[in-house]
Amino acid sequence: MNLRSVDLNLLVILDALLDEAHVSRAAQRLNLSQPAVSASLQRCRHLFGDALLDRGRGIMHRTPRAEALRAPLKSLLAEVRELIDPPEVPLAQTARTVRIVTADHPAAMMVGPLLEALARTAPLFDVVMMPWHGTGAAVAALVSGDADLAISVFPRDLEDIERTTLLEESYLVAMRRDHPAARAFDLDAWLAWPHVVVSGQGDRRTPLDSALERLGRTRRVGLVLPSFELVPELLARTDMIAMLGAHSLAWRKPDALIAFPPPIPVSGFPLHLAWHRRQSGDSGLVHVIDTLCDVFRGIADALGERRVP
Repeated sequence: MNLRSVDLNLLVILDALLDEAHVSRAAQRLNLSQPAVSASLQRCRHLFGDALLDRGRGIMHRTPRAEALRAPLKSLLAEVRELIDPPEVPLAQTARTVRIVTADHPAAMMVGPLLEALARTAPLFDVVMMPWHGTGAAVAALVSGDADLAISVFPRDLEDIERTTLLEESYLVAMRRDHPAARAFDLDAWLAWPHVVVSGQGDRRTPLDSALERLGRTRRVGLVLPSFELVPELLARTDMIAMLGAHSLAWRKPDALIAFPPPIPVSGFPLHLAWHRRQSGDSGLVHVIDTLCDVFRGIADALGERRVP
């Protein structure tokens, strides 16, 4: 192929078309007319030898070739922008949207402090909190460009994904303050009452059940919930017991609950912030990354202060 015949603007339009899967929305996003974008789609189809967007019942669907193009195209355009190196716009004058995918309890802890900090340093930044559908979906969203940041536990060896540790989480056993098990909390008291498990997939078993079985013990899982946000109020109103993150409990300050260290060793986990490597040179996103690190550092410091006798 003769690269001199390829119009770089065509790739910019294709990026918007593949994101939106809709000609009118892509035209609006690019501030172009719908006929111009439609004509560009036809040129892209000729360039790549593929329909790219198939028309269905009132909607358009990306072809497999189009799905395969999304991440490489975004990486290419990001490298071109970095090569051209446009003048840096001050953060206070920069308007942009940052999309963050995370589960509910990290979002609940950080979204308020994040918005407060951005209001001071980057007031034109908008934040979209995206729903959590698992680590695999979060990584796919980073690769495709549907999300800018993701907060969860991520393996170190994910290709083209950068990560940093926000905090090291540990577990506490929580129950209502006047719960019978709180009078003399030990392993027997812990296992004598029904437990709450949080699972987005509805799983009843966790690694804790395997650890208990190695000790010849079992527990009753009385309730499975899809969200940690539902647990504290439920504990305050019932005899159920749950393991919750120490940072989440410290942030909530639930006066109706009391918490104890688990009576057997229970491993915690690191909470990571992840992004695609192509965005590592994006100064606006780097600012949000730094701000989130500061927010979670404050959460961790507050927990440490509460642990001081």
